[in-house]
Amino acid sequence: MEVVMRNFFQFFGRNKVANKLAKKYGLKFGAQKFVAGETINRAIEAIQELNREGLVATLDHLGEFVSSELEAKHSTDMCIQTLEQIHSSGVNSNLSLKMTSLGLDISKNLCMKNMRRILDVAKKYGNFVRIDMEDYGHCQVAIDIFKELKKEYDNVGLVLQAYLYRTEEDIKDLNEIKANLRLVKGAYKESAEVAFPVKKDVDANFKQIIEQHLRNGNYTAIATHDEKVIEETKAFVKKRGIPEDQFEFQMLYGICEELQKNLVKEGYKVRVYVPFGQDWFGYFMRRLVERPANVWFVLKNLRK
Repeated sequence: MEVVMRNFFQFFGRNKVANKLAKKYGLKFGAQKFVAGETINRAIEAIQELNREGLVATLDHLGEFVSSELEAKHSTDMCIQTLEQIHSSGVNSNLSLKMTSLGLDISKNLCMKNMRRILDVAKKYGNFVRIDMEDYGHCQVAIDIFKELKKEYDNVGLVLQAYLYRTEEDIKDLNEIKANLRLVKGAYKESAEVAFPVKKDVDANFKQIIEQHLRNGNYTAIATHDEKVIEETKAFVKKRGIPEDQFEFQMLYGICEELQKNLVKEGYKVRVYVPFGQDWFGYFMRRLVERPANVWFVLKNLRK
């Protein structure tokens, strides 16, 4: 049943008709729990509330797989506007982005041009930009671009996914440039040729790559709601004497909020991934895929 549900929501999330209807009717039926709003002003208000709770954030203007240079320019402009709003409002937040929204599928050069525009503004404001990892087909080019940008900028990081077989070798490779990485389990549908098909193997690899990156002495963002992983990480850093300024925990907006606050009370840095924008449907579907509890939350809203 869980596999059927996962396949349904992943297919639905890529459906253009469903996406169009979602944009038309707005953040209803529970999506507002996981998406801060459709506007930057609403997202800033959400981060102000998080900051008051001792949490920091990373803002993501939702969008991916653009098909024209004009759309890519719009997404780039929105990223820059987001950085400017973060600066002017004084909230404690970084920026996250997907390179397909900046024209990666149109041309690598276009994407690089747009990334440099964004990173120049982030550097001016003393801010940091995280490149989100997307599906397997974009993995190698994302790493290649990250390596090129890292030669010019020290305020850029990348995401790697534990469910891919290749990730352990990617971490070894990226250790050479002391990469700042967010490590996640992974939420895209991938074949068994490139990704672990069994959850326990993903979990084991997640633990392995977290410890590997921390042992290398590099900044590590552990993005998970899995309390077992969190407890194991806390024990590992304590045993190894790893300083608290070398890592942070990251969680999604609207999920495990009490856990987020409890970790802050324990003295850990917790960053909340805060998505906003009109193109929220694909993101919302991936959140339903990840946690069955999210599906029941939405179903309860449908009955109201």
